[in-house]
Amino acid sequence: MATSTVSQNGWNKLAGSNPVIHFIDITLRGCAQVMFQNNPLTGLFFFAAIFIGAYSEGIPAVGWGCLLGTVVSTLTAYVSKMDVTSLRAGLYGYNGCLVGVALPTFLDNTPFMWAAIVLGSIVAVIATISLTDFLKNWKVAALTAPFVLVTWTILLASYSFFGIKGVSLPGPALPDQYVAPIAGIPYSDLIPDIFRGVSEVFLLSSITVGILFVIGLAVSSVWAAVFAVFGSLLAFGVASFLKADFGSVHTGLYSFSAVLTAIALGSTFNKPSFKVLVYTVVGVIFTVFVQGALDVVVSPFGIPTLTMPFVLASWLFLVPNQDIMPEHRQ
Repeated sequence: MATSTVSQNGWNKLAGSNPVIHFIDITLRGCAQVMFQNNPLTGLFFFAAIFIGAYSEGIPAVGWGCLLGTVVSTLTAYVSKMDVTSLRAGLYGYNGCLVGVALPTFLDNTPFMWAAIVLGSIVAVIATISLTDFLKNWKVAALTAPFVLVTWTILLASYSFFGIKGVSLPGPALPDQYVAPIAGIPYSDLIPDIFRGVSEVFLLSSITVGILFVIGLAVSSVWAAVFAVFGSLLAFGVASFLKADFGSVHTGLYSFSAVLTAIALGSTFNKPSFKVLVYTVVGVIFTVFVQGALDVVVSPFGIPTLTMPFVLASWLFLVPNQDIMPEHRQ
């Protein structure tokens, strides 16, 4: 523990004295902030996991897009002279990071797509500032809403422009009440599916990537790692109990928003306790319902829900948080 602290202090001193290292430090923190961690080592783990997952799934553009989006958002905030404390914590970089992951996942790899990443990452910073100002009266953070709104806009626009072509977007369709029910999930699939749920936070479905994310979380906060795994497990159980589509449950699509909700409610904005655990359990279960509802809402438009289930559920639970959890951390 002492060695880790000394190493971190040494890195902080180096970042404070060298502008290049300083920018790298902020960029790493921006990636880590996707899961609420203000730690450059966690960000390094996340970037490594994303590149491993992207190359293993045959979409290396996702890794480079992630890096580009984080750098562009961080640079935008840097030159715009945003709030220094928030900037140094990476709070202007994580939405651009996710934009850089999402667009190569769903769009064809063309120069137009890369231009869209740059534009989307810049707009994500503007959206973060706007939403933060709008939401301050309720004392809740913008979370990943800027990423969702910017990415939804670009993905929907891809249907109008031949230069931006969707290649992995879900086919537009009217909602279908009947899904293939889960007859039974082998026990051996449970652990891999839990880690896939964690990896899907960055739109990757990989056991290895999920494990690396959990390790990265533990480097910064053991509680964050615990709640990430707990959130994925609980969401997996709830979706299975409700007989959701097997493919979606198996690949972690019902778990990733729940993972973020669990970290937010369980360790980021509250101090872990039994009361907090109960509150988090309710929040995670509701996130699964929001996931199912939003899947139906966006289905006719042919776009993914992204992390909006997490955003809506967390906003709902964080607004009364100051009354229910009076000692919560802002």
